[in-house]
Amino acid sequence: MFNKVLCAIVAVAFCLFSNGCTKKDETSEKFVIQNAGSDTMVNLAQAWAEAYATVESNVSLEVSGGGSGTGIAALVSGTVDIANCSRQMTPAETERVTESTGEAPKEFIVGYDALAVYVHKDNPLAEVSIEQLASIYGEDGDITEWSQLGIDNSECANDEIIRVSRQSNSGTFVYFRSAVLGKNRDYKLGSRDLHGSKDVVELVAHTPCAIGYSGMGYATEEVKMLKIAKTAGDIAYGPTAQGVLDGTYPIARPLYMYSLGTPEPQEQAYLDWIFSPTGRGIVEKTGYVPVGQK
Repeated sequence: MFNKVLCAIVAVAFCLFSNGCTKKDETSEKFVIQNAGSDTMVNLAQAWAEAYATVESNVSLEVSGGGSGTGIAALVSGTVDIANCSRQMTPAETERVTESTGEAPKEFIVGYDALAVYVHKDNPLAEVSIEQLASIYGEDGDITEWSQLGIDNSECANDEIIRVSRQSNSGTFVYFRSAVLGKNRDYKLGSRDLHGSKDVVELVAHTPCAIGYSGMGYATEEVKMLKIAKTAGDIAYGPTAQGVLDGTYPIARPLYMYSLGTPEPQEQAYLDWIFSPTGRGIVEKTGYVPVGQK
């Protein structure tokens, strides 16, 4: 027993005085930053990581997706340094992180996204209202066919609207429910719930009867992004950077990164770089709106 205690004391002493506790990749001696969370942001985060590797060769960024809820859960367990979120953390989540790790998460808004509603490229529908979306996706909603939206979707033989959604731990799932369905309404059953933002757009691209929602940065030539009106009869606006900036597009949102307490120097340097002209340029190139423009 004495030998075990002595070994533990020696190990702690070595950690404290030889800098052995720093987050190092033992094979390369690089400082490792674990970054996980939002699928909406995963392409952006990977683009940042690749560009930052050319700026700071002694830092390794390990990026993964899984959804905003996955990133927050990893922050609670202390297994990630920075969590990416396409919606704001709730007070309860902030409290869980603080109780579990002893450090309150620190919030950074790193960009903005116009959450787009996608249909197949050959779908004649051009615009939709928030109320109509709520009736398509929300519980007790009665819009189930394309003809109820005033169109003839000839590519969809049975006229059924196939709803494509996200899994429940997705920040996009949570944000869409709040912004479109309302705080006291849930999704109706029967949607096709996918794990990735890219997966939503790909399914809609191959399904003429489908409608889905995802970040505007995932748009392709095989889908159409609908214009959205706040209420029936209002002017409908498309998911564009300008629509985010002037507030006309009704379902725009900030994109967040959360650190575990005060970032370590290497982490803070990376976050500072994200807000640099180069970092903000990457936000724009990946289809989102940089901080500083809004």
